[in-house]
Amino acid sequence: MTTAFNQGIALHYQIEGAPDAPVLVMSNSLGTDLQMWAPQMDSLLSRFRVLRYDTRGHGGSGLPAPAGPFGFAELGQDVLAIMDHAGIERAHFCGLSMGGMTGMWLAASHPERFGRFVLANTAALIGPASGWDTRIQTVRAQGMAAIVDAVLARWFSAGWLAGNAERIAPVRQMLLDASPEGYTANCAAVRDADLRPLLSRIASPVLVVAGTHDLATTPAQGREVAAGIAGARYVELGGAHLSNWEQPREFAEAVCGFLGAGVVTGF
Repeated sequence: MTTAFNQGIALHYQIEGAPDAPVLVMSNSLGTDLQMWAPQMDSLLSRFRVLRYDTRGHGGSGLPAPAGPFGFAELGQDVLAIMDHAGIERAHFCGLSMGGMTGMWLAASHPERFGRFVLANTAALIGPASGWDTRIQTVRAQGMAAIVDAVLARWFSAGWLAGNAERIAPVRQMLLDASPEGYTANCAAVRDADLRPLLSRIASPVLVVAGTHDLATTPAQGREVAAGIAGARYVELGGAHLSNWEQPREFAEAVCGFLGAGVVTGF
């Protein structure tokens, strides 16, 4: 475990894999931490040097809470600071949900630092704002436990949620352990972000992954992201929002298959 800093904020990250392998940066979803990628690590480490990090306000990054409001420019700059600290000039990038939005900003603003992007279960605008306001108020008043069941119901398809209590337990624990201050600050960042104008600026190879049963960022929203990026590919998996957890093998195959085409070029 290593710590980088950006604007005085501590950023916790972990890097694993062969030193000569192409680097893949993994960006977590809202309310989780770098352990959300556990289902893919065996597959990814056979091909990549994997850099996982906790988004500011999550896990070991920027706690107890980042000072002041922030947006995806700051979240993207955090990634660049981590890469600089780790001595990584270029990498592929995979982000899910909020992490995918960070990827959109990076692809539009700093394409020279990256090869290919996987934007999973995400959207360029996730609304409505009133829903985020209600969630922020609930967490501030009652803590994370008050929203966990509702979040899990949106993250996983109903049948899978009902039959996989043990597999879901680590995700539930990540949510329960999340800092209320960090979580609500990131809720505000997502609420206030409209990244649609950035999509036409993205020229990097992009794969958009959606989940058929995703209620948080729907397949229609995923297709909109793919349509807004020239040459982007789109794949739809049979799960819901945390597709890497519900469809771990299929998710890993989609990511590795897409990134594998760019392992040599530019690295």
